[in-house]
Amino acid sequence: QDSSDDIEDVSLFDADDDASRRSKKSRIRHPVASFFHLFFRVSAIVVYLLCELLTSSFIACMVTIILLLSCDFWAVKNVTGRLMVGLRWWNQVDDDGRSHWVFEARKVSAQGGKTSSEAESRIFWLGLISCPMIWVIFAFSALFSFKVKWLAVVVMGVVLQGANLYGYIRCKVGSRRNLTSLATSYLGKQFLRQ
Repeated sequence: QDSSDDIEDVSLFDADDDASRRSKKSRIRHPVASFFHLFFRVSAIVVYLLCELLTSSFIACMVTIILLLSCDFWAVKNVTGRLMVGLRWWNQVDDDGRSHWVFEARKVSAQGGKTSSEAESRIFWLGLISCPMIWVIFAFSALFSFKVKWLAVVVMGVVLQGANLYGYIRCKVGSRRNLTSLATSYLGKQFLRQ
């Protein structure tokens, strides 16, 4: 009986340990970075949507939106990507003058544990993927409603947020792998499953 009690105690202890690990993983470790990861993105979208209601000055709206998009690009590329998910990318020029793109992912610690929390990772990828899609919708809306002056602003949103999305996807899947071959193999696997 003592051995069965020991086994039960160990399994309960492991379950408690797993629950405490889950709560630590789901906790947001960098609340300021998480806030600014979403703040500049959402602010640019809100200003774009409410701009014509608040003011009639196109230039003031355009400058405000582009400043918010630029702040978002810088913050995501240089701060939130490193803190929230451990990814970074940049362009490096070598001595010969050739440009090289570098995509890095944080190495896993010796214990095999992840250093970023699941909640931060979800916030990061949700903001990184959803906002460029919203700007693409705005681009089609501006194009089909013949708002040519707004098209330049929307294209800036697509380009700046799309560049961050592309860079971080390259970091996530690995810099050596070609994204086209990755997509082809994924679609091939999905086709074979069905």
